[in-house]
Amino acid sequence: MKTTTPPSDVPPTVRRAGGPAGLALFASIIVSFLAASSAPTPVYALYAARWHFSPITTTVVFGVYAVVVLAALLVLGRASGHLGRRPVLLAALALQAIAMVVFSEAGGVGALIAGRVLQGIATGGALGALGAAMLDIDRERGTRANAVAPGLGSGVGALLSGLVVQYLPAPTHLVYLVFIGVFALQAAGVAVLPDTGGRAPGLRFSLVPELAVPRRLRGPLLAVAPVLFAVWSLGGFYGSLAPALARELSGSDSAVIGGLGLFVLTVVSSATVVSLGRTPPRTLMFLGITLLVLGSLGTLTAVQLSSFGGFFAGTLVSGVGFGAGFQGGMRTVVPLVAEHERAGVLSAVYVVCYLGMGLPAVIAGVLVVHGGGLAAATRDYAWFVVALAAMTLIALLRLKAPAPAGCRDTPG
Repeated sequence: MKTTTPPSDVPPTVRRAGGPAGLALFASIIVSFLAASSAPTPVYALYAARWHFSPITTTVVFGVYAVVVLAALLVLGRASGHLGRRPVLLAALALQAIAMVVFSEAGGVGALIAGRVLQGIATGGALGALGAAMLDIDRERGTRANAVAPGLGSGVGALLSGLVVQYLPAPTHLVYLVFIGVFALQAAGVAVLPDTGGRAPGLRFSLVPELAVPRRLRGPLLAVAPVLFAVWSLGGFYGSLAPALARELSGSDSAVIGGLGLFVLTVVSSATVVSLGRTPPRTLMFLGITLLVLGSLGTLTAVQLSSFGGFFAGTLVSGVGFGAGFQGGMRTVVPLVAEHERAGVLSAVYVVCYLGMGLPAVIAGVLVVHGGGLAAATRDYAWFVVALAAMTLIALLRLKAPAPAGCRDTPG
C-alpha cells in the first residue's frame, strides 16, 4: 500500500496540534474568556439598582478581576511550559464554568467579587498557555490571533449580555448559562487535540512570580508598554463607566446602549488588526498613537457637548487606534520571542495590559463620586491616554532594532 509523506515544509507542531482547527479553537477560548469577563458590564446597572451601590463599587468589582488576572499571570503564566498546554487549559475552562455558576446565583456584591476572582485566576492562568499554543502552531497567524481575539471577545460579550438583559427573561442568569455551555464544548475540543507543548521539570520554580523577559526584548517591551497600557485602559473605561455615560448622553436606560460602546471600541479594533495585518509594526504604532489621541479628544469634546453621536464617533476612532496600537505592540515584541520564552513573555505583555485595564478604571470610579461626576472622570481619562500616547512616541523614536529570536543574552 502506498503511503503519503507529509510535506517537509509543514512544521511538525502544525500537524501535531491540528493545524488551523487547533489555532481556531485556542483563539475561540480567548474570545470566550474575554467575552465572559465583559458579560457583567451591561448587568451592572441592574445590580446597582438592586443592591444600591455606587460607581466606586462598580469599578472595584471590575478592577478586582484585572488584579487577579495579574497575579495569576505572574504565578501561573509559565506553568504550561512544564505541565503542557492541555492540562492548564482544561483546568482554566473548568474554573470559568464555576465562575459562571457563582455569577448566575449571585445575591450581593460579595458574590460578584468572588466570581471575578475565579474568572481572573482562570483567565490569567490560561492566557500565556493560549498565546504560546497559537504560536506553536503558526507564528505569524498566532501573533495576529493574539492581537484580534481579546478585543473581539470583550466586544461580543458586552453586546450579547446587553441583548440578553434587554430582551430575554432572567437576564442575571441566562447569559452565564450560555457561557457554561460554550466552555463545555471548548473543553471537549481541547481534550481531543494533541498537546502543542511538552512537559519539562521545574514547575515549582516556575510558580515564583517573575516577569520572564529576555534582556534583548526589554527595550522593545518598555517602548510599547505605554501604548499597551493606554489602549487597555480605554477598554477598562468602556467596560466599567462608559455604559453609564452612554445612557446619560442618550437619555435611555437601554442595556444594549450600555454595552454598545465597548462593542464598538473592541470590534473596530479587531477589524483594524485584520485589515492592517501586513502593515509594518512601527507604522502601526505611529498610526495607533495618532488615532488614540484624536479619538480620546473627540470623545472628550462629545461629552462636553452632550453629543451621543459624537461619543460613538470618538469611540470608533479610538477603536482603530486601539487595534493599530495593540497589534503594533504585539508585533514589535512577539515575533522576536524564542519558543521556550513564549509563555513567559506573553504573560509579561498581558501584565501590562491588565494593569492598564484595572488600575485607571478604579481611580476613575473614585473620581466619578468625589471628583465631579462622569464628565470630569471622562476628561481626566482622556488626558491620561493622550499622555501615555506621547510617552510611547518618545520611546519609539529612541528604540533601536532588537536582536532576533535565538540570540543569547549577554551575561550581566
